[in-house]
Amino acid sequence: MEYSSLYDYLGKPAGEQLGWDVAKEANKHGIPIQTKEISNPKHTGTVNLYPIDFLDFYFTQPDSIHMEDLPGSINYNIDDDDLPF
Repeated sequence: MEYSSLYDYLGKPAGEQLGWDVAKEANKHGIPIQTKEISNPKHTGTVNLYPIDFLDFYFTQPDSIHMEDLPGSINYNIDDDDLPF
């Protein structure tokens, strides 16, 4: 599985709020997150790395599609009340 930071994926700084939003969504769905230490004139510290497939989905999903709709979603649960019969 190939991983990328938000900066590398977007080609620009993502900003703190978007970083938190992506991390929250990844954690919510059990997406594995790796980390990497970086040091450059703009940022020194740890950055999160996400599977590129997850980032592709997160940044291109239509509003009508949700993570739960993906085949093999880790967070796929159906309660008895949701069944049509």
